[in-house]
Amino acid sequence: MTNSPGHRTTMQDPRTQYPQPPFKRQPQEAPGLAGAMDPKPDHGETSYRGHGRLAGRKALVTGADSGIGRAAAIAFAREGADVALSFVETEMPDAQEVAKLIEAEGRKAILLPGDITDRTFCETLVHRAVTGLGGLDVLVNNAGKQTNRKDIGDISDEQFDLTLKTNLYAMFWITKAAMPLLPAGASIINTASVVAYNPPQILVDYATTKAGIVAFSKALAKQAISKGIRVNAVAPGPFWTALQPSGGQPQDAVETFGSEVPLGRPGQPVELAPIYVFLASQEASFVTGEVYGATGGNGTA
Repeated sequence: MTNSPGHRTTMQDPRTQYPQPPFKRQPQEAPGLAGAMDPKPDHGETSYRGHGRLAGRKALVTGADSGIGRAAAIAFAREGADVALSFVETEMPDAQEVAKLIEAEGRKAILLPGDITDRTFCETLVHRAVTGLGGLDVLVNNAGKQTNRKDIGDISDEQFDLTLKTNLYAMFWITKAAMPLLPAGASIINTASVVAYNPPQILVDYATTKAGIVAFSKALAKQAISKGIRVNAVAPGPFWTALQPSGGQPQDAVETFGSEVPLGRPGQPVELAPIYVFLASQEASFVTGEVYGATGGNGTA
């Protein structure tokens, strides 16, 4: 695999465009670091090319240190946006890498570490992003918690509560704080998942939250369009992110991760970046209340 810019634009077989399983077992403590993964995920660090689609925009991305959020943040900057990065303090090394990439494009990067399971921090996060960026017109609710458990009896109240607070409550708190500050033409993009439609037995709590994100996005879209604000969601299938080896999947599943989809491999975060860019841009002016799937061929229904 190469991460050169031409790698993203040259026609090639998508089945072999990126690494395929088997992968090494690589356990990490949650929330995990992209820099510790083997192979390293492609977030678009060198492979994503911008085309000015988001010139002058101001975006807040949660979970922006690695995975899908990192890919979106890099792509937004390459498209001309300034970006505020939300992440937890332990992910600072990854977040600092993203900030450097954003600044290398001549764009502003705002580092905003903190715990989004705390309502007060979520409200502060939005206001700090608006102050640092000089406004806000793109919100990406992407941060997520995923912990596999074989049986419902193994899911503690603490895990269930933390999963819902990370994936649902934080999205609600952040969006609620942002809505009065977003101008007409703004875009909200929430990260759902294919598991909202086809939940695996080991991800009961996680799948529950992702189905909730789909419903939240569709309902909010009907409200927000009265203010000229579009709301959409993205539903990825298996993607090679730090979420997976840090408890999202059992280690034996990490070895074969992505093999179950028709493409035969997991997606790389950069492969989602163009979807987030499109939904954030004026090119998606007639798109709201939609859920965009990227599942490697398995579909979302």
